[in-house]
Amino acid sequence: MPGGITSGLPLHTAALRQAVGAVVHGDHDVPVTTPRLPAREDAERELSRPEYHQHDPPLYQRALDWLWHRLSDLLNAAAEAAPGGWVGLLAVCLLVALLLVSVRLRLGRLRPEPATDSGALFTDRPRSAAEHRAAAENHAHAGNWNAAVQERMRGVVRSLEERALLDPRPGRTADEAAAEAGQALPHHAARLRAAAHAFDEVTYADRPADRASYEDLRDLDATLLDTPPLPSPEPVSSTPTRRGGPA
Repeated sequence: MPGGITSGLPLHTAALRQAVGAVVHGDHDVPVTTPRLPAREDAERELSRPEYHQHDPPLYQRALDWLWHRLSDLLNAAAEAAPGGWVGLLAVCLLVALLLVSVRLRLGRLRPEPATDSGALFTDRPRSAAEHRAAAENHAHAGNWNAAVQERMRGVVRSLEERALLDPRPGRTADEAAAEAGQALPHHAARLRAAAHAFDEVTYADRPADRASYEDLRDLDATLLDTPPLPSPEPVSSTPTRRGGPA
């Protein structure tokens, strides 16, 4: 019995050495397998080490590269779908661009812009009050109440300048003109301020005018034409009046 156990140990040791040698020397008779998920985690852990990313491009460059690749894929897909390939795609883009330009030209200005950044009342060549009134009436007949209010207010101020109630001054605003005219015509100061406010609302706040606002301004213009200015006070002499005859 003891002899049998002793003789069996060398055989077991020899078999173990043979199995280890087969693994070390690549013997395909003993396959070595690793589960897929742990192997992937080990690979990701290894590739995340800093020494593998020392020469990577910056983040913004990678973002631009990603956008460029996505855009290239989109254009390539569109070129494949378009008849004629890239030539057909360019023709379609040109047609869309021409269509957008045509629509934009038809719409005109989408939002009226202020005449000047400084808020000046007059922005073009000097015109008479009669010319401004005629332009205002033409706009009113066409139903363009914003332009009618603007031209009528300019006609009011120009009329006051022609009557020497206001000094002609380039760059004057509607509020300044109303304040100065209110000193010469104090009974109409409130209506002048309201007219200047209506002009500012239409010109700089994009508020729509209507027939009533224009007719109020036209009535004010007619009233001012029939209103004489207040006489200026007589200057008081500082020389004392001599009483009695010569000594």
